Amino acid sequence: MKKKIIERVIESPAQALDKSIRGGQYIAKQIPIDGTKPVKKARDFWFLLGPGLTTGASDDDPSGIATYSQTGAQFGFGLLWLAGFTLPFMAVVQEMCARIGLVTGRGLAANIKSHFSPKILYFSTILLFIANTFNIGADIGAMANAIQLLYPTFHFDYLIVILSLSILLLQIFTPYIRYARILKYLALILFAYILSAVLTHPNWGTIAHYSLLPHITFSKNQILLICAILGTTITPYLFFWQTGQEVEEEIADGDINIKQRQITGPTKMKRMRIDVWVGMTLSNVVMFFIITACANILFKHGITNITTAAQAAEALRPFAGKLTYFLFAIGIIGVGLLAIPVMAAASAYAVSESIGKKSQGLNTKLNKAFDFYGVIIISMLLGLLMNFIGFNPIKALIYSAVLNGIVAPMLIVLIILIARNKKIMGEWKNSKFSSAIAWTLTAIMSISGLAAIYSLFG
Repeated sequence: MKKKIIERVIESPAQALDKSIRGGQYIAKQIPIDGTKPVKKARDFWFLLGPGLTTGASDDDPSGIATYSQTGAQFGFGLLWLAGFTLPFMAVVQEMCARIGLVTGRGLAANIKSHFSPKILYFSTILLFIANTFNIGADIGAMANAIQLLYPTFHFDYLIVILSLSILLLQIFTPYIRYARILKYLALILFAYILSAVLTHPNWGTIAHYSLLPHITFSKNQILLICAILGTTITPYLFFWQTGQEVEEEIADGDINIKQRQITGPTKMKRMRIDVWVGMTLSNVVMFFIITACANILFKHGITNITTAAQAAEALRPFAGKLTYFLFAIGIIGVGLLAIPVMAAASAYAVSESIGKKSQGLNTKLNKAFDFYGVIIISMLLGLLMNFIGFNPIKALIYSAVLNGIVAPMLIVLIILIARNKKIMGEWKNSKFSSAIAWTLTAIMSISGLAAIYSLFG
């Protein structure tokens, strides 16, 4: 049988690695790379990154920043080890989600609906929507507070309306390719937190000690914070977003038909794994440095009660200086612009696929995807309304954490069962090692969720 090779115009050597032969065989177009030019190599590596980078960066939303800030302020460097501990679990699950999207050509919800009882999917989707809406509301408020740190005369009510409408209009009317590029560049704002921690001049020997040796007291507050870290680091909306984005990328690349999207190969899988691991590593490195900054400054000065990201920035200012304060505030705004659309779209993927609208997504225009964009609009408006009615953002985050603690283990089990099924995944089914890591995470997340519920209501 003749092999028909389809070649496309490419922008960089990295993009050339992922061009396909529609008959099922993959090639890498040979383009010389000048290894003596670090800038060129960095640019090529940047083009290689995509959904994984965006997913990892969106995990450090303002709610996550508040959780990490409180961790450092209340327990110093004691829980710094969690940044390294959670990384392999997080990366393995996200890699499974990405692989499901690439192999099946469909989103996570569509796959769950095809292979399990719809009742499980509906229950998970409803809880996901509620948890994401709580998070969106809290994050909109956090962004407005961060802007007020820089410009105190700006009115909070006006800010939350402007932010909500800006994010909403950007999602609805910006073409996917341009929108994905915007989200990708927003991920760079996370380096503000790394720099802010370095500027506090921590003792790196002490940090190395606490990074490698777990310190657990089993106090109620510490257990609750560990549960919160697990819940905000390994969170359900990332599962749906990661799978959905892999599909969106293929559609943007011209693979409109699902059979075209199901054609995959070693080169594409390698690119995906690099992308996922880079994104998850960035997410956890930022967690590490936020805890470091707050432990090195706030914990030392007895400031142990941090409830919002903006409060953390304000508390750092007298001791760490204006630059650290500025970087923290700018970071809150930037990651909010990245994370809020991801949460809203994750809910939209889950809901639209649950009701059978599998072809709707960010690549689809508004007039052809009312269900998908309707979920985004409702999520954003409810999040905005939460700020107007005075809903306590801390309670919103607590409720969100509890809901995520219930949903995450359930979804991870379904993801494992799909990813290890040879009939679905073929040669790309889970390895025994990946399955073992994921099952271990399921047990940890289940215990964590029960512990959080007991700590709050027991």
